[in-house]
Amino acid sequence: MPMTDNNPVVSIVMPAYNVAWCVARAIDSVLAQSLRGFELIVVNDGSTDDTRQVLQRYGDTIKVIEQDNAGMSAARNAGIRAARGEYVAFLDADDWWLPNKLARQVELMQARPEVGFCSTAARVENPQGEFVNDWHCPPLDTVNVLETLFSENAAIAGGCSAVMARKALFEQVGLFDERLRGFEDPDLWIRLAAVSGYACIAEPLVVILRREQSVSRNLAAMRESALQSIKKNRVLLSPERQGSFWRSSLAGVYADYAKGAYRAGQRSTALADVLRAFALSPLGRGRLCLGLARDMLLGRRL
Repeated sequence: MPMTDNNPVVSIVMPAYNVAWCVARAIDSVLAQSLRGFELIVVNDGSTDDTRQVLQRYGDTIKVIEQDNAGMSAARNAGIRAARGEYVAFLDADDWWLPNKLARQVELMQARPEVGFCSTAARVENPQGEFVNDWHCPPLDTVNVLETLFSENAAIAGGCSAVMARKALFEQVGLFDERLRGFEDPDLWIRLAAVSGYACIAEPLVVILRREQSVSRNLAAMRESALQSIKKNRVLLSPERQGSFWRSSLAGVYADYAKGAYRAGQRSTALADVLRAFALSPLGRGRLCLGLARDMLLGRRL
């Protein structure tokens, strides 16, 4: 029987680009969920491998949207627009879920109407199936989630493959910003946190695959996207936090990408960003910047 429900509670959006090697595992993990009453929307983003053939094997248990290659954000946005559920959950094609993931999140969202989006902790593995690390929930009882996302961009546990959001919120905050290649997820979480609450299930209900090619994308493009997001979203902070706190957050972005540039052998670029960070926040980030500059000039490993 079709697994796609006529009146789904949850719409799952899965972008797919040249993922014939892994997409079946992700789909099977959705179809194995203990929760019923969902639809799975797979957006084939112009794949040139056998992704389409793999998807066809599932027949009417999934809904497939075909589009020319436009990138991860455009694929997710196409899925959101087609979604009919009260909640939208995301799953990247190389990650997968444990069976109770959706049920636990729906239970949480129904019990707490103030929560606009939630995620779960995650287990990170390498391609050999070996444990890399756990992605833990932030300490929500002690942090302001919006401010935390400015200063710690990866604070939402599990990332996109762990997030579930109320669909109605997308009409308020917009969809993924397709201009931001590499920072589109934190950018959306910032906008959601500005208008709603966030909660996290501490149990690791998602497995994230960490591949070298998935974390070594265009560093310059990611840096520019991160800077654009922090700048454009400044207005979402309270007025008293749009000064030194925001400058410290922006300096943190420069410092983070300086480390990446240094590790990639781009020493002059890295030092320039360290100086930018120091100029923005000499009190908040000064010690960090001076330490980075010293280690870079001495050729130490970061």
